[in-house]
Amino acid sequence: MMPEMDGYAVCEKLKADPKTKDIPIIFVSALDAVLDKVKAFEMGGVDYVSKPIQEKELFARVETHLEIRRLQKHLQERNNKLVATLQQLKQAQSQLVESEKMAVLGQLVAGISHEINTPLGAIRSSVENLADFLGKDIKTQLNFWQTIDHKQQPYFLELLRYPALQALSSREKRKLKRKLRNTLDSANIEHSDRIADTLVDMGISEPELSSILPLFKQPDGLDILDKAYEFFTLRKSTETIQTATERAAKIIFALKSYARYDFGTEKTEGDLIKGIETVLTLYYNQIKKGVDVIKNYQELPPILCYPDELTQVWTNLIHNALQAMNYQGKLRIDVEKNNDMIDVRITDSGKGIPSDILPRIFEPFFTTKVAGEGSGLGLDIVKRILEKHEGKISVNSVSGETVFTVSIPMITKEKADNSQIKELQISQ
Repeated sequence: MMPEMDGYAVCEKLKADPKTKDIPIIFVSALDAVLDKVKAFEMGGVDYVSKPIQEKELFARVETHLEIRRLQKHLQERNNKLVATLQQLKQAQSQLVESEKMAVLGQLVAGISHEINTPLGAIRSSVENLADFLGKDIKTQLNFWQTIDHKQQPYFLELLRYPALQALSSREKRKLKRKLRNTLDSANIEHSDRIADTLVDMGISEPELSSILPLFKQPDGLDILDKAYEFFTLRKSTETIQTATERAAKIIFALKSYARYDFGTEKTEGDLIKGIETVLTLYYNQIKKGVDVIKNYQELPPILCYPDELTQVWTNLIHNALQAMNYQGKLRIDVEKNNDMIDVRITDSGKGIPSDILPRIFEPFFTTKVAGEGSGLGLDIVKRILEKHEGKISVNSVSGETVFTVSIPMITKEKADNSQIKELQISQ
């Protein structure tokens, strides 16, 4: 013992110093009481030897504790390396996911550009119509109402009341035009062909024609119809702008949601169906060419997950399904609760996956595509992402139908919070 310090104080001081805290300390004492031994261990001692001392025993104990210390140090170094390796693997997975995403975006960019240019073109055309209308002499536009005979004003307002007929085919429009023209001819109204054309564009069907038929017997009936048509195109242009801007906004939002990638360490609340719809929006240009999408969504609560990573799952599975069908066929997406799980099934009507390669499709670098078309990492990444969610993926395939089933735990924030509270109560 040191002057003014006993063995316990020396041990406590050594353990408090970062430079010496890892040195194994063995107490050698004439005291043999249980309380003395307990106190020694509480101070940080690794062993306690009571006098009289057997020299060989002491050396053996010292050697044992030095070996234990060496093993502990080696284990700590291995753990540190494993932690670093795990972090590198996470970064590598993040880079792989990002690489896959950029590859998909590269394939989609032409279609997305077309999908954005289409509503922009509609907006541009509609704005030109508005500018043309407003560019005319406003006084002339206002005076027109005053020049209409008060008996004809109700007909003018009636013409403006009808919405455009929705999605009539060319054949249906021709059929409707013939009916309107026949009605006009039966009433001995001149210019029946021109009037019928305008009425079809304005969404006026045969039953509605009877209420405005007297207008066309008036000398200025055609002028009133033409002016009503101008106002109709004005309204139609504003509706087109609204629809087109909503469509463009939806595409841009989907692209932004997809391009943003947050490789977070903490789960956040996510909407599975919203993620699936984002991917379908990005693939709209490919889908509209010949794919019939059937959706069967059961209402779901937001769940704790890694939303951006799940979006990558849906992207990969939907992309593969579309390619398997060569963008012609049926794509069915089912989302439903299954006890404490959520099942997402993506079914395509493609040629199917051969049975001899089906067991290998989730292997890293295995691909059924020709050289240059795929890295073979897509489904491996999908599997890893789902394992991170404590979920799973399976596949069944026959000729004419392939079904990928994704199962994810349905853990809501409320359920997770309640689980943490119970764990705290048990620990207390």
